[in-house]
Amino acid sequence: MLKIGVLGAGHLGKIHIKCLQELSDTYEIVGFYDPDERKQKEVVEKFGLKSFNSYDELLPVCDVIDIVTPTLSHYNCASQAIRASRHVFIEKPITNTLDEAKQLVSLAEEAQVKVQVGHVERFNPAYTSVKDKLNQPRFIETHRLAEFNPRGTDVSVVLDLMIHDIDIVLSATGANVKRVSASGVAVVSDTPDIANARLEFDNGCVANLTASRISLKNMRKSRFFQRDAYIAVDFYKRESEIVRMKQVEGEPNPFGIVIDLGEDKGSKEIFFEKPELPENANAIRDELASLAVAIQENRKPEVTAEDGYRALEVAHRILDKMKSTVGDPL
Repeated sequence: MLKIGVLGAGHLGKIHIKCLQELSDTYEIVGFYDPDERKQKEVVEKFGLKSFNSYDELLPVCDVIDIVTPTLSHYNCASQAIRASRHVFIEKPITNTLDEAKQLVSLAEEAQVKVQVGHVERFNPAYTSVKDKLNQPRFIETHRLAEFNPRGTDVSVVLDLMIHDIDIVLSATGANVKRVSASGVAVVSDTPDIANARLEFDNGCVANLTASRISLKNMRKSRFFQRDAYIAVDFYKRESEIVRMKQVEGEPNPFGIVIDLGEDKGSKEIFFEKPELPENANAIRDELASLAVAIQENRKPEVTAEDGYRALEVAHRILDKMKSTVGDPL
């Protein structure tokens, strides 16, 4: 049983606490810390947890620290835990700056502790159902659109929303980004609210990413095009679909969807597959559970600190490209 403490009792912190309570066979929640007295009272009343007076009091009684605080505090909270030889779960983005992320990677290696970054879409059942089918995609298109919510506007839409898709694309391609193009607009915030980026990889893959936090509807879709298949993932509705084309041998299926490729090229039939997804899947609960497995079995976390660093590095390259295109808020 791993003793875990939670830092941060805001909206996402409460979700983490609920998920950790559902993992009672894996984690024992020793308590939480949040400097906001109102949040302290809410969590104590709702979840029956012990509220610690400071992080310094919480840290020594934990094996694992779950950091669900504003991004600006990620480095200080995580580095303190790592130096105390505690394992760490840290929400995305891993830190506020690249230097901080690089230092966390080094600290974790030196301390020999597990650090997992909360890129939760890696655990979305719509993605996990198809990730083994991804085979060197050549073109990827993502749309992550959200209705406006003041929570999260302390950072640009790239670090708030697009970074989810950056991590997915990096994981799916397994390649290095050689060129970045990007543009963005600050509409209601002091930082970009709408952004588009084009990533070109050294293996020839191209990814086009769009993110907005001022849309009229929510959308989180990714499309992967590869030589043998088209794979669609709806992260919001938790649905996925695989479309494949296979060469027709002999007489074509009279009830199938068949494409005639012309002289001497034969025909191909289109096949559709919709993977069945578990009804009770909870991506946040699953990512927290996966960290426990990594600790207990002494293996790499599903989303490592290095993964968090790479996603942040690409996000900052996008932000640098956007500097000349971002206007003043309307």
